[in-house]
Amino acid sequence: MAPEIEWMKLTFAELNARAAEGALVIVPVASLEQHGPHLATGVDIICASGVAQRIARRLTTMGQPVVVTPCVWTGLAEHHVPFGGTVTLDFATFSAVLKGVVGSAARAGFKRVMLLNGHGGNAEAVAVVGGECQKDFGIAVAAGTYWHLAGDTFAPILERQSNVLHACEAETSMVMTLLPEAVRTDRLPEAHGPHSTRPEGQPAAMIRRRSFKDITPSGVIGDARSASAEKGEALLEAAAERIAAELVSPRLWD
Repeated sequence: MAPEIEWMKLTFAELNARAAEGALVIVPVASLEQHGPHLATGVDIICASGVAQRIARRLTTMGQPVVVTPCVWTGLAEHHVPFGGTVTLDFATFSAVLKGVVGSAARAGFKRVMLLNGHGGNAEAVAVVGGECQKDFGIAVAAGTYWHLAGDTFAPILERQSNVLHACEAETSMVMTLLPEAVRTDRLPEAHGPHSTRPEGQPAAMIRRRSFKDITPSGVIGDARSASAEKGEALLEAAAERIAAELVSPRLWD
């Protein structure tokens, strides 16, 4: 039987043993927010948790000790608030929550933590907080957004985009695999919008948050009409394979 990977399903003694053998702690980080007319608001929670658990299972088969915490389920989602159905934090609170989780892992004896982000609005903040945690707690802390870490592995799987957008072909496909009851298939014909959040003239490297309500009436960035559970399975496996390979690099943790 494969070792249990979920922190919440392990006893304190089992977690102490896992810490003693140098286990990596993966902390999924997400958001609770609108995802168009066809997806439940928990998409980022579903996907970040699903990717984290698949990475952990792959690491386990490679002989690497690992545990996955429950998802940090709310983040920075002010740009989705006008639609309704969205929960957001300010940066100070978000930072404090992440520091509380990472600090607790450090106090429990763990020396390596990966903050695995699954919400675009958190990306810069998670990187900043990861660096502060490393300084404050004296352990190795890495941070990244799963579709950035997956890199070019998603493009061959998708028909209408090259990576994750929002409530799009990619996210819809993964939710079809992980929690199909969170997809309103009768609303898929409405599930499309522009393929970028940037107006003409704004460089890709320049960040300026805008309300999604002003960008996409549907709440979707991309086109979910070609989504499928088969694509979702392929995306999840591609992410797990690429990110697990990245996390086993000894140089990452030196």
